Amino acid sequence: MNQRGLAVDIDGLGLRYGAAAVLTDVDLHLAAGERVCLVGPNGAGKSSLLRCLTGLATPTSGSVRIDDAPIGDLDRSAVARAIAVVPSQVDLPFSMRVEEIVALGRTPHQHPFAGGSDADREAVDAAIDRVGIDRLRGRDARQLSMGERQLVLLAMAVAQGGRLIVLDEPTVHLDLRHQVEVLSLLGRLADDGPTVLAVLHDLPLAAHFFPRLVLLDEGRVVADGVPGEVLSPERIRDVYRVDPRFVPALSLTAPV
Repeated sequence: MNQRGLAVDIDGLGLRYGAAAVLTDVDLHLAAGERVCLVGPNGAGKSSLLRCLTGLATPTSGSVRIDDAPIGDLDRSAVARAIAVVPSQVDLPFSMRVEEIVALGRTPHQHPFAGGSDADREAVDAAIDRVGIDRLRGRDARQLSMGERQLVLLAMAVAQGGRLIVLDEPTVHLDLRHQVEVLSLLGRLADDGPTVLAVLHDLPLAAHFFPRLVLLDEGRVVADGVPGEVLSPERIRDVYRVDPRFVPALSLTAPV
């Protein structure tokens, strides 16, 4: 399942909802296989940036390219084969076994009327093994803990085979053990090749698990680099409007 990650090039990106500017002149460039985290206060534009990147929102200005292809030129099937999106949590209205959810990741690769192939089943088995959730096989996903369910969603993304994995708050509502488990897994997945772009609100976790942070504020990129430089006391004060002493754990972090 190893494969080269997608390169991402976002240039001069702007997005407006009516009269409100959500993103303004955003530049973001990710090398293939890079692991990057978007941070910033609520309303900074992080989720909107992800929506533009995945083709779910049409920018007002600027461009989004993946491996030099404009995202707007790709149909939804092509985007789904290239980019795996992991939501923070999902509601399950009816019973589904864990392996059935993981198998949903293969949908972009299947003919609408053909069903799953041997290759699809092999991809599902490999994803379950890669994420380490074989113990959950056969379980009703509705009966899993939030942490276990998030691992199942990650396995679905792995089975999808996307060369870019995008995650919007993957650790929300998780206890500390599952937060660490999910973020450690992301590091191991990136080692296999896919590019990883995540949104996190927990600054110490972001600084510890991601070698590069991009800080957004009011729809603009205000810092981009290694955690210790991006999350300086001055920026914590200016962007989050809080005393840096309230996030002392930042001084103890070391990216992995």
